[in-house]
Amino acid sequence: MLRIGIVGLPNVGKSTLFNALTAAKIPAENYPFCTVDPNVGIVPIPDPRLWRIAAVVQPKKVTPAVVEFVDIAGLVRGASKGEGLGNQFLGHIREVDAIAHVVRCFEDPDVVHLEHGLDPVRDHDIVTMELALADLATVERRLDKQRKAAHGGDKEAQREAQLLERARHHLEKGEGARDAVQGPDDPKVLRQLGLLTAKPILYAANVDEATLARGTSPGVDALLEAAVAHHEEAEVVLFSGKLEAELAELAEADRAEFLKEAGIAESGLDRLIHAGYHLLGLATFFTSGENECRAWTFHRGWTAPECAGEVHSDMQRGFIRAETIGWEEFVRLGGYKHAREHGLGRSEGREYVVQDGDVLLFRFNV
Repeated sequence: MLRIGIVGLPNVGKSTLFNALTAAKIPAENYPFCTVDPNVGIVPIPDPRLWRIAAVVQPKKVTPAVVEFVDIAGLVRGASKGEGLGNQFLGHIREVDAIAHVVRCFEDPDVVHLEHGLDPVRDHDIVTMELALADLATVERRLDKQRKAAHGGDKEAQREAQLLERARHHLEKGEGARDAVQGPDDPKVLRQLGLLTAKPILYAANVDEATLARGTSPGVDALLEAAVAHHEEAEVVLFSGKLEAELAELAEADRAEFLKEAGIAESGLDRLIHAGYHLLGLATFFTSGENECRAWTFHRGWTAPECAGEVHSDMQRGFIRAETIGWEEFVRLGGYKHAREHGLGRSEGREYVVQDGDVLLFRFNV
């Protein structure tokens, strides 16, 4: 399951976004630290393909893939040294797959800004620096330990110490630990340390409705430039906290019409999830039967046995083959049986690389 941690300064729209995403009713009052403990929401991933498949099979149950959002208390300048809620936020986002950094890009005199005045680049830099300083403390502690082991002749410790030296150099400049990566094993080492600046990051720019319709603004452009300047493979997702809050109050059947009238193709939820999938190299496969049709998340490049393991570890352990068909052919032909009759169902072995949209039936024996 994809896990995304939502971070940002107070009063930039984090809890408003979280409420809209999860349809939760967590307070989003106009003052700092209204979210003291992390709030976790499990959100179904909207995927029309799943419902097209289910319409063919008519199963007892339809289960979409989900994403977990973790709403973290607002950071402030000096959080890494104990200001505001201090390091309380750290443990809450060590385990997420990616970070969504919410940045305020709209003017509103009625919404207090802790840093006094709208400046998306300044806000970006404050949070980026606090994450870097928090990581710096972790890296320095680990580096001391690995140096001692390296002096004793431990080759692995020597390699890790070199990586940590590079990471410290970047973190001291307020950059990300990801910039220290040189070898193929480096990302794994950084992930094991739970470094925040080694995680993929996307930006959720909270804009007014006019900017949302245009798709850009000087503030949004400046935010993207700041992210790129920090050597980040940045994705900026625009959303309007006000519009998303209104959308969350509507019945599901009325949301499409609301978006159409607002001149918006998809909700902030859809854009954020799609950006997260793209950022992390994720895709979706489907399983289908009389009891259940289900969507599953996997990493692009995974083989059929690896995807089988997402369904159940026994399926990966005893994998024999996977009956495979693209979702469009599945729907057009009316399921596995008719696909076989047309010679379009394939039997794939252990080396098959699963494609986004595949409908899979795993054969296994344990």
